[in-house]
Amino acid sequence: MSDHAHDSHTGPIKTPAQLLWTSFFAFVVPVFVIIGLVYFVTSGNKPAAGAVDSELATAQRIQKIGVVEIRDANRPLAAGADVYKAQCAACHDAGLAGAPKTGDAGAWAARIATGYEALLNSALKGKGAMGAQGGGAYRDAEIGRAVVYMANAAGAKFEEPQQAAPAEAAAPAAAAPAPVMAAAPAAAPAPAAPAAAAPAPAATPVAAVNGEALYKQACTVCHAAGVAGAPKTGDKAAWAPRAALGVDALTASVIKGKGAMPPKGGAMSASDAEIKAAVQYLLDTAK
Repeated sequence: MSDHAHDSHTGPIKTPAQLLWTSFFAFVVPVFVIIGLVYFVTSGNKPAAGAVDSELATAQRIQKIGVVEIRDANRPLAAGADVYKAQCAACHDAGLAGAPKTGDAGAWAARIATGYEALLNSALKGKGAMGAQGGGAYRDAEIGRAVVYMANAAGAKFEEPQQAAPAEAAAPAAAAPAPVMAAAPAAAPAPAAPAAAAPAPAATPVAAVNGEALYKQACTVCHAAGVAGAPKTGDKAAWAPRAALGVDALTASVIKGKGAMPPKGGAMSASDAEIKAAVQYLLDTAK
């Protein structure tokens, strides 16, 4: 009976070799596993975005840096509410970076008192943390409509800007050639050869991909001052871990939106190529 009691208290480790192997697997192996995980996380040699899809990865590598976009200069003006949602809501909905909240009559009263022209001028040229909106994806009249939309929501009675008349309708008489004065000869002069019809004006190509321009238009509001956790422009320490992810991964985050940043940083009319150019501009300023 004493032998049975002695065996019941014996553990699974019965020899020094078993103790050695148990210690090895219990302590040494986990240490190496942790070291390997740390090395993998901190290593910069990770698969690029789209690497699992070879066709997508190839298309991203050979994508052109610049593209040409044809815009219709005679398209109808966008509604003020639509321009506001695409361009202004990111800051004015929440009152970020000192922007007066939409519908806050107290915050807008002093601004409304300056008049529509003063508000439009501030919006087009930029003021404080707000970048210049002129020359961006929207025409000046459309930015004006967004200004009217916000001001009227706070009690103003501004009239919404209307579509300008086409340039060719402004001076119809200019299209007709002026009569040529000549001395009247005895015989009627030979009719002059008809002038060649002037070609219709072509749409003006606009260089769409300009990272700095889109940054000033949509990104500087938060990134210039580090609003809502946005990494400040030019801050190498703040951008270093983000730069390690690569421009494609950062572009994907901007397009989808992340944290307090809305999709495309609020510039909903910007193309993916324009967003990528703006991301690259931010990365370049932090080098």
